[in-house]
Amino acid sequence: MMMPAAREGSDRTVLVADIGGTNARFALLTDGKMSAVARMAVSDYGTFQQALAAYLGDLPRPGAIHGAILAASGVVQNGRCALTNNSWVIDAEELRRTHGFATVRLINDFEAVAWALPHLPAGSLFQLGGRERIAGAPLAALGPGTGLGMAVSIPHAGGQIVLSSEGGHSTMAGGSLREDAVIEHLRRRFAHVSSERVLSGPGLENLYDALAILDGMTPSTRRAAEITRVGSEGDCPISRAALDMFCAMLGSVAGNLALALGARGGIFIGGGILRHIPEYLAASQFRARFEAKGRLRRYLEPIPAYLILDENVAFVGLCALMAVEGMS
Repeated sequence: MMMPAAREGSDRTVLVADIGGTNARFALLTDGKMSAVARMAVSDYGTFQQALAAYLGDLPRPGAIHGAILAASGVVQNGRCALTNNSWVIDAEELRRTHGFATVRLINDFEAVAWALPHLPAGSLFQLGGRERIAGAPLAALGPGTGLGMAVSIPHAGGQIVLSSEGGHSTMAGGSLREDAVIEHLRRRFAHVSSERVLSGPGLENLYDALAILDGMTPSTRRAAEITRVGSEGDCPISRAALDMFCAMLGSVAGNLALALGARGGIFIGGGILRHIPEYLAASQFRARFEAKGRLRRYLEPIPAYLILDENVAFVGLCALMAVEGMS
């Protein structure tokens, strides 16, 4: 994993963390070099503070860590984040008081992904159609994981401006009668059917359940990882149909994002669900649905889309932000 360069002459240690709905990952960065990433299951700890204390238990004495920069999967307001898909709350001021950090920076997890986009090498990207990026144009990231994250990076003369987004909670629209039926079914359950309700781990499970019920079957209890595996291998028709619909709907949402932001610098797909099946995604309806925007098809055709293969992309972004803000 390549990290943006740290400031010269810095030897301070900074805690970096990527906190999702399912996993929390921690590492230490000293003089531009990052330690091994420790992965911890969110379900094993009642609070973020407990998980952090468990990670810090075997690390240097209090005060040896100068600061912290964390990415969290939820809305960040006034240095505080109540995670969207679990009960954890992260508060920057509380972390400063409890651990003696001189500085604490807390951002949305896909804001961290957006900070990483200009620093990702070609080897960590799998292209999904389109042609070349347009230099100076916005770059947008979205990614189905425990939720559906979105953010945008806007290049400018001094570097980049990054904007976080809660676009994953915008209303999902169907692209076919079959998708309309699935959304109507989910509407009876959730009232509002956001993109995240279908384009996330739980969302893939929602698609699987809805398709089984609409076809007059009793759905088995299957988690997203299993649906992805047996669907991509062709061992379960319902799982395959759910995975195909997932890829198609993701294409529609990604195309909408490209239109809304003028993201001719590229659309980047993160999250853990699709990283292991890049060829399946490439062969799906993703790209056709990405471009299926009527009169704006020719606008979208050259815009490249990429699947991010680097699972540590958030750490790349956090290090880039540290370099900009002088934390490293």
